[in-house]
Amino acid sequence: MNAPAQKLITDVKVLAADVEELVKATAAQTGEKIGAARERAQAALARAKGASALCSRETAQATDQYVKENPWAAVVVSAGIGLVIGFLVARS
Repeated sequence: MNAPAQKLITDVKVLAADVEELVKATAAQTGEKIGAARERAQAALARAKGASALCSRETAQATDQYVKENPWAAVVVSAGIGLVIGFLVARS
């Protein structure tokens, strides 16, 4: 997944957490307008979470397909990442 798409996913998750916190903070507030706003926020939050889960599933499927089509490339990349992590751990 490219960097802008990953940043968008991260931003949506942060926004969803903020909306969820706002809904909880206004739970004690009463009134027709605040109730309607809370319901819209909860509906938007549910849609955002669903979209995030769908995107995560698509990413997992794309990764799975890439590994099946390029097993040796996946092994080399994994070994390289393991080598870098091992080097960083050994330095500390």
